[in-house]
Amino acid sequence: MLTDETLPVGDRVHFHGDEEHHHDHVHSEESLRRVVNRLSRIEGHIRGIKSMVQENRACPDVLVQIAAVRGALDRVARMILDEHLTSCIARAAKEGNIEAEIVELKAALDRFLP
Repeated sequence: MLTDETLPVGDRVHFHGDEEHHHDHVHSEESLRRVVNRLSRIEGHIRGIKSMVQENRACPDVLVQIAAVRGALDRVARMILDEHLTSCIARAAKEGNIEAEIVELKAALDRFLP
């Protein structure tokens, strides 16, 4: 059986019942660049929060920064969801795999949303 670790970048395997499905997961270079840039900024912001804690900065100031990171992560999640809906779901519809893709999206949303 293939696993995500043994596949070329962009490929993935998922299961529906006992049935294994394999398809490309491809996004534009521009989209990937935007998401990675945002995540890099968030990573830097988190390092800044860590420094604030190490410097024993005021708790309210740290909490404000944590709230800012949460907001930034939510915006990245929206970007990824938008890309998924416009790219992956559209591609699945063209390929006749829309039901499987929607099941996968619903499962991801169940884990993502509180």
